[in-house]
Amino acid sequence: MKKLLHLALCVFVSSAFAQNVIIKKVELQGDKVIVHYELDDSNPNHEYQLQLYASKDNFAAPLIKVKGDVGDEIKPGSDKKIEWNIREELGGYKGRISLEVRGKVFIPFARLQNFDSKKGYKRGKSYNLTWKPGNTNPLNIELYKGGERVGGENNHPNNGTYTLFVPAKAKPGKDYRLKVSDAKNTQDVIYTSYFKVTPKVPLVVKILPLLAVGVVVAALAGGGGDDPVTPGGGAKETGLPKAPDPGN
Repeated sequence: MKKLLHLALCVFVSSAFAQNVIIKKVELQGDKVIVHYELDDSNPNHEYQLQLYASKDNFAAPLIKVKGDVGDEIKPGSDKKIEWNIREELGGYKGRISLEVRGKVFIPFARLQNFDSKKGYKRGKSYNLTWKPGNTNPLNIELYKGGERVGGENNHPNNGTYTLFVPAKAKPGKDYRLKVSDAKNTQDVIYTSYFKVTPKVPLVVKILPLLAVGVVVAALAGGGGDDPVTPGGGAKETGLPKAPDPGN
């Protein structure tokens, strides 16, 4: 794998201040490619939007299966790294591949305030989102599962509030995230961290009632395990009165 990968660095910035990105090393750990870099800026208050691209699609779209110091609100500093799971992204891809780190100074047009990506979001339910607007442009707020759009709204007013509805037919999974973009400048995009969508009613709750019925049936059918009829044809003592003989 090491002989099939090489790195090309390309960082775009929009600022009069001096910036410098230094790739320290690129290493392979199993299915992961780890890019170690340093981001210097004479203005330590700057934040950056950094994405990792690959030559597989001619650098058309940012890679998805990444984590670490990538995405929005990346601050200058050393010991930065991006982890890319090449196996999850490209499957059994073979051949040469180049990587690019692209970025720009991040000026947020909206900053989510109450979104918790660590909790599960249930199908068929709605959740209130709030953010601090950075301008007056309308927003596109979209729900994605992997690379597939499953819901959302375009041209939503940039008023700081939105009700997110998770479709009832959405498949459970941990690869959901929100994409928020400026409707008038679609290159300005914010992605949330990945979060999970769960069934509205947990599967264990659906199964337990069936198990309880099975226990009742077994108890009624088993009767404690004793045969109520003796080999001689007489009835065992069961605590019930004996039926009278015919003719009496």
